[in-house]
Amino acid sequence: MHTPPLPLTQDLVLIGGGHTHALVLRKWGMSPLPGARLTVINPGPTAPYSGMLPGFVAGHYAREELDIDLVRLARFAGARIIVGSVQGIDTEARQIHLPGRPSISFDVASINVGITSDMPTLPGFSENAVPAKPLGPFATRWSDYLAKSGPAHVAVIGGGVAGAELAMAMAHALRTRQRPAVVSLIDSARALTALGAKAAMSIRAAMSDLGVDLIEEAQITQIEPTHIDLSDGRQIAADFTTGAAGARAYEWMSQTGLELHEGFIAVDRHLQSSDPALFAAGDCAHLRDNPRPKAGVYAVREAPILFNNLRAALGAGEMRAYTPQKDYLKLISLGQKSALGERFGIPVSGGLMWKWKDHIDQTFMNKFRILPQMQTPALPKEHASGLADAVGGKPLCGGCGAKVGRTTLQNALRTLPTTTRTDITPLPGDDAAVMTTGGIQQVMTSDHLRSLTEDPVTMTRIAAIHALGDIWAMGADPQAATATLILPRLSPTLQHRTLEEIMTTATAAIREAGAEIVGGHTSIGDELTIGFTLTGLCSQKPITLAGGQPGDVLILTKPLGSGVIMAAQMAGVAKGEWVASALDQMVQPQGKASRILKDAHAMTDVTGFGLAGHLVGLCEASGCGAKLDLEAIPVMRGAVELSAAGIQSSLFLENRMIAMDLPQGGKSDLLFDPQTAGGLLAAISADQSEMILSQLKAAGYQAACVGVLTETPGLTL
Repeated sequence: MHTPPLPLTQDLVLIGGGHTHALVLRKWGMSPLPGARLTVINPGPTAPYSGMLPGFVAGHYAREELDIDLVRLARFAGARIIVGSVQGIDTEARQIHLPGRPSISFDVASINVGITSDMPTLPGFSENAVPAKPLGPFATRWSDYLAKSGPAHVAVIGGGVAGAELAMAMAHALRTRQRPAVVSLIDSARALTALGAKAAMSIRAAMSDLGVDLIEEAQITQIEPTHIDLSDGRQIAADFTTGAAGARAYEWMSQTGLELHEGFIAVDRHLQSSDPALFAAGDCAHLRDNPRPKAGVYAVREAPILFNNLRAALGAGEMRAYTPQKDYLKLISLGQKSALGERFGIPVSGGLMWKWKDHIDQTFMNKFRILPQMQTPALPKEHASGLADAVGGKPLCGGCGAKVGRTTLQNALRTLPTTTRTDITPLPGDDAAVMTTGGIQQVMTSDHLRSLTEDPVTMTRIAAIHALGDIWAMGADPQAATATLILPRLSPTLQHRTLEEIMTTATAAIREAGAEIVGGHTSIGDELTIGFTLTGLCSQKPITLAGGQPGDVLILTKPLGSGVIMAAQMAGVAKGEWVASALDQMVQPQGKASRILKDAHAMTDVTGFGLAGHLVGLCEASGCGAKLDLEAIPVMRGAVELSAAGIQSSLFLENRMIAMDLPQGGKSDLLFDPQTAGGLLAAISADQSEMILSQLKAAGYQAACVGVLTETPGLTL
């Protein structure tokens, strides 16, 4: 008996990918709460771990070693991830506002966004300096600066532990690069007052050994691109300035109506704010009953309490109280592979302390690098023959990777009768039909996709762009659309929220293309699928698969690789930044490209059959062959690496049968990778190709000339 998935009834939203939320996501993946839909919102696909920042700045760690991959972690947790910066929370309407998309509704939410060390009131800081937090932008700016040559003048504002760590790390990195450097640490008061006298003395000695110039009790009046002005008239040379002085809360928190303490969200012993549906943890929270300094150790130890209490707020279990420890082991990097540890005022420093700090940091990061392997449910002991082969050994792909192959589809359609209507123009394999009504040519198409992301907004935009591709490929202007939705089982409230997100996004995407949604249909199933039926109007003769001529240049408007990347995402082995980049490619509309390619001899969109399959269709209809330039074909970030590792989409093997003579392995396999919302493939007169390619690139497309049509049938490289 088929057991359908349980309905989803409550929305839990995690705002920010800080240390606490990252640990909550990991625990959720191992023990999800049935009925709860989990969403995580973060400005980027990764969240940097602050404990390893000084080591990265000093050159001991690569940039990617700092990052917690939130996309991969969210997949493990069964959560949707939304890449965006929160602009505000409406506690009355229970909505979270982000730019460029519908608001996110919640029943319970938690905030773990960290802090910023931005100094907007310090003259010249916003224009000429970079705050050390958030870490992502700072790390990028430092990498770029360190890669330069010549003398360096660096200034760190803020003489606390964080500022001292950065100053020593920068001095060590520049010394290692053999760049003459002056590193200044500036504070308006006495430096390192949060440490005991012995620990502070040790750090001062370490800074002196590295040549760091400590400037205390100095007031900054202006930050310029090349120097910092002090109130006593001194000028401190600085062409890279960063701020690590104290901690500031993000401005949008002040507009939430929540109780605050110096801008930070005040929480009780259960980590609940003044609104019981909103929790907060980490540096952005103020522990009202037991205040503690801003330190990552507290964020990490809040995670199990927050996990428990979020579940309790959703209706499962009882609240637990968080009791922070009174003191903790402070581990401070000293630039080189040396560290100082202090607890209860007793300092210990040296290489062994660095190894201990590195062990702690690596152990923490390995929690996210090495996620527990969840067992695939076993097949029933008794089952029909062929079931194991049909199920396969990997998850079913979404998007075009879940479609029926070209050969199977052609065989099924071959026996259908040809049209007898005179107002329908038969076409040689095009996805859209051409009809004539009142002397006006109209094209019509339909497409439907199994969801490849947990975010219905992103999936809606992908499905819309994908369906519009058939209209754009014929050089037509989109006219009208109907939507067909299958929703997973949801409570009425979550049905309303999901439909509102989908239809708001669909209306915007279709309207941006120049068309309107005029109706649709919804039903309930096991999972989310989204489809559109579209019409378009032709102001000129439709561009079909037929019409390509030997000598025509083949232009592709988008890179390949969405199939292998999303298959790797399903398997939990794709980097989050690769997934995010692929999704950005998929939601890029092709309307401008279609207009630039209006004089193409033949055109198609590259989707489920891969570049090779769709090119074969164009060649067969045009009565010619093609030679591809493999090196020239653009590919998405990570696609070649994943393909070389043996990752394949569900549809790959059937696509591969289309052109068995082509080489196998490496980049060649991407010719058979099913694309979702892929680019246009156009056959262009050779004398126009350079001009058209230039126009496409100017319009923002990662377009390339990928081959030529030939007189000899078949595909070659």
